[in-house]
Amino acid sequence: MLRLSRLLLSLFLGLNLSLMAAPPRRLAIAAAADLQFALVDLKAAFAKTHPETELALTFGSSGNFYTQLTQKAPFDLFLSADLSYPKKLVEAGLADGASLFTYSRGHLVLWVPKTSPIPVETLGMKALLHPAARKVAMANPRYAPYGKAAEAALLKLGLLEAVQPHLVLGDNIAQTAQFVQSGAADIGILALSLAMAPVMQASGRYVEVPLDAYPPLEQGGVIPNHSQNRADALAFRAFLLSPEGLAILRRYGFQAGGA
Repeated sequence: MLRLSRLLLSLFLGLNLSLMAAPPRRLAIAAAADLQFALVDLKAAFAKTHPETELALTFGSSGNFYTQLTQKAPFDLFLSADLSYPKKLVEAGLADGASLFTYSRGHLVLWVPKTSPIPVETLGMKALLHPAARKVAMANPRYAPYGKAAEAALLKLGLLEAVQPHLVLGDNIAQTAQFVQSGAADIGILALSLAMAPVMQASGRYVEVPLDAYPPLEQGGVIPNHSQNRADALAFRAFLLSPEGLAILRRYGFQAGGA
């Protein structure tokens, strides 16, 4: 009887302790769509040393996030494919200038499915003029940094006028990748970070767009002033810029530190 009483007491105490355990802290991150695959790995690595923090990831175009953050959208950290957006938040007094940082430089590629008759590897940018390139996927240059860079590259290389009638615009670079993956477009101007993801490597071929064809895609982040979890935002920022975090970014073609 005494043994049973002790067993019941230990179960009761264990139940109460589990009920009293603090729920995970939520860190809401607004992230550029080119980080879609890299952030999955970054999230898993960060969780090993910060199990008490739950990362809530939202992906989209940096321009749209900037607009939302000017209206105090509930994000604790902003990771942008264009450093100018975090800088604008700081200049407007909406983000902490001390938290502003650069984490990478983005690259553009031309991507086609493996079964495509378009030889991007040999044609390079002239692949956009191939008869099979009836629809060309590109991110919308109005609010997607990769779209602005792609448009600049087409203009500099003298291809914009010929390609423009064939353009299919995605809201962000991830949707642009979906267009060409699904067959809604024949060729896409995508982020290298997406092209290097295992699922994309398995299903497609790509060639890099010359770096001198478009302005540098400096990428960075900032903590909004209205962040509800500044401590964890700073912790994730530190992890992202650590050797482990930068190594994960390099795995997806990001050049650390904007190099």
